[in-house]
Amino acid sequence: MMAGRCRTAMWLLFFAAVLNYVSASTEVCTKSLLPGAKGDQGEIGEEGDQGKLGKNGPPGLPGAPGETGLKGEVGHTGKMGPTGDKGDKGDSGLDGPSGLKGKPGTTCDCGRYRKVVGQLDVNVGKLRNAVKFVKNVILGLTETEERYYLLVKEPKRFREASMNCKLRGGTLAMPKTINSNRLMADYVSQAGLTRVHIGVQAQNKDTDGTRSYVYIDSSPLQGFAGWSQEEELNSTLSPTTNSSCVALVSTGIWGHVECETNMFFICEFPKSRRRGGGGGGGGRGTLALASS
Repeated sequence: MMAGRCRTAMWLLFFAAVLNYVSASTEVCTKSLLPGAKGDQGEIGEEGDQGKLGKNGPPGLPGAPGETGLKGEVGHTGKMGPTGDKGDKGDSGLDGPSGLKGKPGTTCDCGRYRKVVGQLDVNVGKLRNAVKFVKNVILGLTETEERYYLLVKEPKRFREASMNCKLRGGTLAMPKTINSNRLMADYVSQAGLTRVHIGVQAQNKDTDGTRSYVYIDSSPLQGFAGWSQEEELNSTLSPTTNSSCVALVSTGIWGHVECETNMFFICEFPKSRRRGGGGGGGGRGTLALASS
């Protein structure tokens, strides 16, 4: 009897445990588990294998400067740099010692050399006189310090006369000063002529109907003009004929003349100034005096 009760009690405990388990499993499926109490610290495990190398971290702060190293060896010589500016002149040095006395010179036989030099001076003087004779007598030139003047005895109109002077290497004469005007007037008078073409002509009319005169190189008449009082008054009036060119009269007065008038004319040539004692000639200032 006692044994039967024991069995019954055991079955009851068994069913109670089963029911408790079933109810616990249903609660696990429907609700999260609650953490239990913290257990005791376990034993330290064995050292694990070395892990993989991680990424580089950010650079650290600059360290303190190290000590100065030992002086290195001398390097190779570099390329030469550009030339510097010229320095200031230095102070004069001390006078050096006097040199040794030279050997006595030979006696100079200068008499014959003086004779040769004297003869050269005579020949140069004769040559200058010959050149002056050729210019003034044969060619009929007259000159100033800066220019030669040539009276061309070929009657031509103003435009033709200007072209003729250009072909000779010069221009129609332009008396720009009282002295040059007087020189040309005497030149004309000595040749037995009364008037010649010169390098002065009228410009186009201004807006007010008047006109002004210029030299053939387009420079204005400044400081000098050889008009008489009557001609100076007419020089600003509008012409009734083609008298827009200018002639130089043997008295030194300028007069109006028609450009189509055939007259003799004067050319001027600047004197060439050569340097260095020679060199090629030619160019402006070289006279072409044929057929004059």
